[in-house]
Amino acid sequence: MTTTSTSTHVTIIGAGLGGLILARALHVHGIPATVYEAESSPTARTQGGMLDIHDYNGQLALDAAGLLDEFRGLVLEGREATRMVDRDGTVLFDQPDDGTGGRPEVQRGELRQLLLDSLPAGTVRWGHKVSGTRALGEGRHEVTFADGTTVVTGLLVGADGAWSRVRPLLSDAVPAYTGMSSVEVHLYDADTRRPAIAKMVGGGALYVLAPGKGFVTHRERGSDLHTYVMLARPQDWFADIDFADGAVARARIAAEFDGWAPELTALITDGDTAPVLRPLVALPVEHRWERVPGVTLIGDAAHVAAPNGEGANLAMLDGAELAHALAAHPDDIETALTEYEQAMFPRSTEAATEGTELYALMFGDTAPHGLISMFTGEERGE
Repeated sequence: MTTTSTSTHVTIIGAGLGGLILARALHVHGIPATVYEAESSPTARTQGGMLDIHDYNGQLALDAAGLLDEFRGLVLEGREATRMVDRDGTVLFDQPDDGTGGRPEVQRGELRQLLLDSLPAGTVRWGHKVSGTRALGEGRHEVTFADGTTVVTGLLVGADGAWSRVRPLLSDAVPAYTGMSSVEVHLYDADTRRPAIAKMVGGGALYVLAPGKGFVTHRERGSDLHTYVMLARPQDWFADIDFADGAVARARIAAEFDGWAPELTALITDGDTAPVLRPLVALPVEHRWERVPGVTLIGDAAHVAAPNGEGANLAMLDGAELAHALAAHPDDIETALTEYEQAMFPRSTEAATEGTELYALMFGDTAPHGLISMFTGEERGE
């Protein structure tokens, strides 16, 4: 077995939440790291919507990174409220945020900025899009960037998402379409501009579900509403929609909810942004690989699954756990990577399995009542 001291720089590909938590936790342990990110700057694109950060994984990672108090300063009060309504607007389930929940909500972009601010200057190298990776032997790897530059590293971590350029070093698996896509639309300043819609949504998350379709709306900072329209349709069906024409695309998507309450369909038709299509993809539920010296994966690169509230949390926990393993075995990278992967594989398999079951409740034949039963059963402690 090749052993290499972690005094060698850790090379992280991807400045998402997982890669940044890893870099920060390594910094806490005195282990140097560099993060290479394809985006040109921290503000090159918007960073998604609300994230519920769980006390059993995401918050543990933030604690390991020494950032739990700062995280609490980002929490948006009241956003753990959950409401489910029928397609006619009838309220089926309504749970206010009483402050005792274990899944506080924050804006993804604000959390990412907190992590960036916690790193030494120069840790993240922006504008470094990976074009390829190759093994050099003895646990060393070369990363080639789109501009032709390269870096050679004794420890390479792929934190570069579903379409990871690092994953092929470990696995031939490629994410497959799950059969469902999400279409995102924003409605800004709803309390003032669309009070009836804002009242329908409530203080946190609104779920409106039916077999094969539905949507989830989150109240973000202020009264901005972020809606994820979910449709179980082939990718070819979406290809026939001109998403470059926002009004046409919104009308076409809203037509799939014909007859639903106007306060609900208005979340789509009255949106202030062009709808963004996001096909949902997943790796095999039990995706894993044989140990390859000097390289591993975290987050979606390792275990992308359909969104179920766990993805960002798992990515952060992966990063914190990997950092912990490297700190515990500073002179034996392979032991550290083995320890990390042996814990990560079953954890991600369990989460993906639970996510598949959740989607069946949300969009299967019993929707929305299967999910309501789950919520009320949890309330009773069953």
